[in-house]
Amino acid sequence: MIPDSSATGSSSMPDDDRPALETPLVGIIMGSKSDLRIMSAASDMLRQFNIPFEITLVSPHRTPHRMVEYAENARKRGLRVLIAGGGGAAHLPGMVAAFTTLPVIGVPINSTLSIQGLDSILSMIQMPNGVPVATVGVDSAANAAVLATQMLAINNARLADALEKYRTTLKDRVMRTIEELRKGGFQDDV
Repeated sequence: MIPDSSATGSSSMPDDDRPALETPLVGIIMGSKSDLRIMSAASDMLRQFNIPFEITLVSPHRTPHRMVEYAENARKRGLRVLIAGGGGAAHLPGMVAAFTTLPVIGVPINSTLSIQGLDSILSMIQMPNGVPVATVGVDSAANAAVLATQMLAINNARLADALEKYRTTLKDRVMRTIEELRKGGFQDDV
């Protein structure tokens, strides 16, 4: 199977026509083009960590054979983690998890068919024993990418270092905000 689009951390956009320089480690999949609005946050975050990824549509309802082929061949193609977005009944993450032993991270999407994302969350977290889907918050594709990075960092010192630096930037942002608030008269109890 040839995925629709591959990118490395240095590539400009997921629809870039240039060939990938490295084998993608993360597969980002979604059921329809409308999900790209949310799922592109995962590709943005993976670029920040310089992790090669691919991104494509894999609909469990409209292209079920493509979904099975994608999931069954993901490991052979070098992928190590899959991020699957789904709205409404959100079958994609669970069905993909049924056809691969790779970790699958589900991103519930608050789509037009969804009940504020609640139905999507429930379909991902209520998986049967033996077929887990790690699930992040509604529309939290960036967090799914951070979780994928943490999984990859278990055996990768560069990524572990990058995660430490990322966490430090998050802390520094909060500390700057606290200082700005203090200058404006805000008093905290800590």
